[in-house]
Amino acid sequence: MKLQNMRIYKYLTLLALPLTIITSCSETSYKFKLNTSKKVNLGDNAAIKFEQIKGNAIDSVHIYINNKRINNKETSIVINTNDFGVGKHAVTAVVFYPKKSKKLNNSIEILANKKPELYKYKIINTFPHDKNAYTQGLEFYNGFLYETTGKRGKSSLRKVELQTGKILQKIDLNKKYFGEGMTIFNNKIYWLTWQARKGFIYDLETFKKLGEFNYSNSNEGWGLTHSKEELIKSDGTNKIWFLNPNNQQEKRSIQAYTNKVSLEKLNELELINGKIYANYWQKPLIAIINPKNGVVEGIIDLKGLVKEMEKTQRLVDEDDVLNGIAYNPENNHIYVTGKHWGKLFEIELVKQ
Repeated sequence: MKLQNMRIYKYLTLLALPLTIITSCSETSYKFKLNTSKKVNLGDNAAIKFEQIKGNAIDSVHIYINNKRINNKETSIVINTNDFGVGKHAVTAVVFYPKKSKKLNNSIEILANKKPELYKYKIINTFPHDKNAYTQGLEFYNGFLYETTGKRGKSSLRKVELQTGKILQKIDLNKKYFGEGMTIFNNKIYWLTWQARKGFIYDLETFKKLGEFNYSNSNEGWGLTHSKEELIKSDGTNKIWFLNPNNQQEKRSIQAYTNKVSLEKLNELELINGKIYANYWQKPLIAIINPKNGVVEGIIDLKGLVKEMEKTQRLVDEDDVLNGIAYNPENNHIYVTGKHWGKLFEIELVKQ
């Protein structure tokens, strides 16, 4: 009887064991929090702190800024904002705990640490410009203007005589594409399209098409310029992309910010003395942007040029806007025009 009771006891114990395991492994409620400094100025430190509010011990937490891990085992971090530049930066924590993981999202917005300097202008010369040109890209090279125009069925690449506005050379883009900005790099013309996520490459002398490329990260093509090492592209947001000229892959980006706001709808670009000059869509202003960190260092007020144009031409507000920046390094002057403008202005900047 004693032996039988022992067998019954063992049998009951075995039956109870899985129930005990299920109970002990039932999911414990977990709760986490990811705190960040919301808005800081460039150069200031910003804090990131992961907190566990509820639950058993976790295995680990990985913390990222813009998908780059910034922690080892620590859960509270102070970052130097100079390492990231201005803009809104994604902060992510991935928490690992028994048989599960959880992702927490937050952000840090870094503003410029000083106001942009203000500039006006002095008109040096006025030249004729084709009123039919819906100007997208403009560049001065070896004494001539090179220009791209937009709209489907009307997009073209042109070589233009500066003094007369005469079109010396021209090709049309396939009618299914909406042409955008262009730049000249190593005797090749790089020309963007708007929403097709595609750009084209042409021979500078013959305008013969040499190739094409796709956008890898940005969705649209707006403005294009270049440095000695990279192509520089806008996409209609506050972002500016830097491309490898050999394969046109987008390597990195910056965001354009003043000490107060993000500058959206950046359009035609020109690199002048190491700074990016950018039109912004539908505003008669040009931003001067630091390519290293995105800080808007200056604003050029060209509202007076719009008034000058309106003396001789009726402008359609939403369409016939300032767009087109070209630079002459020989005299440090800038050429600017607009979509369907009948004039092109050579200006000299005047700091306020």
